[in-house]
Amino acid sequence: MIDTTLTTITTSSAPAGSLAGFDTHSGSAVERLLFNHRLVVVALCLLATLLLGWQATKLQLHASFEKTIPGSHPFIQNFLRHQADLSGLGNAVRIAVARPTGTIYDAAYLDTLRRLSDEVFLLPGVDRARMKSLWTPSTRWVGVTEDGLEGGPVIPDGYDGSAGSLQQLASNVARSNEIGQLVARDARSSVIFVPLLAHDADGGALDYARLSQRLDSLRAQYEAEGVTLHITGFAKIVGDLIEGVRAVLVFFAIAVAIATAMVFAYTRCVRSTALVVLASLVAVVWQLGLLPTLGYALDPYSILVPFLVFAIGMSHGAQKMNGIMQDVGRGMHKLVAARFTFRRLFLAGLTALLADAVGFAVLLVIDIQAIRELAIAASLGVGVLIFTNLILLPILLSYTGVSQRAAERSLRAEQADAAGASKHRLWAWLDRFTQRRWAAVAIAIAALLGAAGFSTSLHLQIGDLDPGAPELRADSRYNQDVAFMNAAYGASSDVVAVMVKTPEGQCSNYETLNKIDALEWQLRQIDGVESTNTLALLNRRVLTGLNEGNPRWYEFLPNQDMLNTVTAGAPRGLYNDACSLLTLYVYLRDHKAATLSRVVDHVQAFARDNDTADTHFLLAAGSAGIEAATNIVVKDAWRLMLVLVYGAVVLLCFATFRSWRAVMVAVLPLVLTSFLAEALMVALGMGVKVATLPVIALGVGIGVDYALYILSVVLAQLREGKSLSESYYRALMFTGKVVLLTGVTLAAGVITWVLSPIKFQADMGLLLAFMFLWNMLGALVLLPALAHFLLKRTARTAEDSAAFAGHLQARHSS
Repeated sequence: MIDTTLTTITTSSAPAGSLAGFDTHSGSAVERLLFNHRLVVVALCLLATLLLGWQATKLQLHASFEKTIPGSHPFIQNFLRHQADLSGLGNAVRIAVARPTGTIYDAAYLDTLRRLSDEVFLLPGVDRARMKSLWTPSTRWVGVTEDGLEGGPVIPDGYDGSAGSLQQLASNVARSNEIGQLVARDARSSVIFVPLLAHDADGGALDYARLSQRLDSLRAQYEAEGVTLHITGFAKIVGDLIEGVRAVLVFFAIAVAIATAMVFAYTRCVRSTALVVLASLVAVVWQLGLLPTLGYALDPYSILVPFLVFAIGMSHGAQKMNGIMQDVGRGMHKLVAARFTFRRLFLAGLTALLADAVGFAVLLVIDIQAIRELAIAASLGVGVLIFTNLILLPILLSYTGVSQRAAERSLRAEQADAAGASKHRLWAWLDRFTQRRWAAVAIAIAALLGAAGFSTSLHLQIGDLDPGAPELRADSRYNQDVAFMNAAYGASSDVVAVMVKTPEGQCSNYETLNKIDALEWQLRQIDGVESTNTLALLNRRVLTGLNEGNPRWYEFLPNQDMLNTVTAGAPRGLYNDACSLLTLYVYLRDHKAATLSRVVDHVQAFARDNDTADTHFLLAAGSAGIEAATNIVVKDAWRLMLVLVYGAVVLLCFATFRSWRAVMVAVLPLVLTSFLAEALMVALGMGVKVATLPVIALGVGIGVDYALYILSVVLAQLREGKSLSESYYRALMFTGKVVLLTGVTLAAGVITWVLSPIKFQADMGLLLAFMFLWNMLGALVLLPALAHFLLKRTARTAEDSAAFAGHLQARHSS
C-alpha cells in the first residue's frame, strides 16, 4: 500500500527539490515503475487513446423496451410466458387521428385513416397480426337483432363512402364496444393501435430512433391533409429522448467550457489547465471506446454517464495539478514535484475512485438491464480515470511543468501565513469549525437538517408521479398528445392486465367467470380505476341486449350453455384460441405508484383467496402492469443499493485510514447529503425510478472524493503532532481550496441542464448541482467540526511524530 501521509507540504520538511539530489529509487514500487519508465507509460496511453478513439466511432445510441423492464420478476415472467396470447399488452404505439371539425364519419377522413393505417402496417417492427384500427378486420361489432346475435367487421361490407355506409359504420361502432378505445367519446378522432415486436424483419433490434422519425414524417405528411395526429407509446418517448441527445451534447460542451474557464481562472496556467481537461476527456474517450468493444451501447438513460466521468476526472485532476504547482512554487523540479504529489495523493485518489466505481457497480443488483448497462458504463469510466488522471496526468505534468508565476501565486496564502500575516477571511472562517463552539453549532445545525431531510424523505415515492412521460417536459409535444388521449378517450393508456390461467378449453367455466366478475366489480371500487373489461362483463352486456336492453337483466347468470354461446362470439382479446387464458383489463386514471400499488395489492390478495388447482390469477401485463413490476424491483433495490454503497465506502475508508473515527468523519457528511437530496426529490416531485437511482448512488461517491482528499492531509498533519486547527488549515491550503474549486465548477456546469428540453436531464442537473455543493460544504464545514470531537485524540506527540516519520522514510527508501 502506498503511503499518502508524507511527503509533507511544508518546505522545511520536504526533500531536496533538485533533480540531481533526488533518489530515483525512492518511493513505492508502483511509483518507481511508472515514473522511471515515463515514456513507455505515455506511449501506451497514446496507443490506447488512438485504438479506443477509433472504437468509439462504432458506438451506437439506441434503446430497447425489454431492457427497461425487470426480466426475472414474476409479473414479467408471467407476461413473457403468455405474450403470444395477449393482444398488444406490451410495447405499443397509439396514433390518434383527429378531425379538427366534425366527426370521423366522413368519407374523406376515413380515406385518410385507411391510407395511414396501411402505411403504419408496413413499418418495421410492427406486430401486424395484432394491429388494430377501424380498417383492420379484427375490429368487429356484436349486436342483438330480431334474428339473434350478429356481428362482423366494423367497416361494413361494400363500404363506398356514401351516407348509408357512413350511417351503418356509426351503428357498427356503437355496437363494437370500441368507444373510448379505438373511437373517441366525442367521435372526433380514432386510434390506430400499433403493437411492436422486439426485432424487425431482419432479426435486428428494433431501431426506435428510426421508427420515431418515420412516425414524425407520417405526422407531417397527413397533417398537411387536414387531420391532426397524436402519438403516444414507449417508442415515441425514446425517439424524442434520442432526438434530445443533441441538446445533451451541447450542454456537455458548455460544462467542459465552464470547467476549463474556472480552472484556468484559478491557476492562470494554460498548460496545466489544458492537461487537466485533456486527461479527463481522454478518460471519456476510453470509456466510449470500451463500450462497443465489450458489446454495449448508450441509451437515453446512460447518455449522461460520459459527463459524470469527465466531472469526476476534473475533480481528481485538479488535485494533482494543484499539488505539483505548489511543489514547483517551493523550488522543486517538475519531475520531483510530480513524484511527491503522486506519493501523497495516489492512495486517496485511488480510494475515492474505487468508492465511485463501487457506487455504480452496486446498481448491478437491480434486475433492470438498462440500469445494469449504465452501471457497467459508469464503472468502466471511473476505472479508466485511475490511469488517465491518477497516473497519466502527473507524468505529463512532469514533462510540461507549470507556469512559474502560477506556481508562485499558488503559495501566496501559505507564505503570507508563514510571515505572520492574517489568514484569508474565507480560510479563517472555515478554520473556526475546528473550535468547540463553532463545531458544536455546525453539528447541531447538521443534525436538525438531517432530521428534517429524513422526515421529508419518508414521503419519497417510487415510480412516476406525473401523467404522461415525466422524462419529457409537461409542454412537450408528446405530453400534449397524452393529454389529448386522456381527455378524448375518457381514460389514460395505462392498463393493468390480469391473466387468468385455466385448463385448456375451460376458460368459459362458470366458477372461473364468476370469480372474474367478482374481482372486476371490486377493482372498479378502487380509487384510480376508470373502467374494466372482461369476458364476464361481456356476458352481462349480451344478456341485457337479449332482453331488449332492460337493465334488470344486467346479471351474471349461472347458465353454462349461455356462457359457452357468448364466449364463442367474443373478441379474442378477452381469451386465447385454446380457451386456456382469460384477460381482465383494468384501465387506470394514471400510472402513479400509489395507484398501481392499490390495484396490485388487491389482485394479489384476491388471488391468494381464490386460486385453485385449475385456476390461477396472474399479474401482470399491460403498460401499467409492467411499470408496477418495475416499481417493485426499484423499491426493493433502492435501500439495498444504499446499504451496499455505504458499506463499500466505509470499508474503503477504513482500509485507507485504519481508524473508525476517521471513517465517521468522512461518512457522516455523506449521510446528511443523502437525506437532503431525497428531500429535494420530494420537493421537486421526483420519484425513485430508473432515471434517478444512479444519481442517488453518485452522490455518495462524489462526496467521499472531497472528504478523502481533505481528511488524508488532516490526518498526516495530526500524526506530525500539529493541532487540529493547524492541520485543517494546511489541508485547506493544499487540497481544500481545490475541493472548493471543483465543487463550484461542477455545480456551475450541471446547473445549465435546467434549460434542457429533456425534463429528466433538467431534474438531474438540479439534483447533481445540489449534491456537488452540499458534499463540498460537508467536507469543508462538517468534516472539521466532527474532527474536533473525534480526531483530536489521535494527535501524536513530537517524539511519536519523529519516530513515525522515520518509519515512513524507511518504507519509502525500501
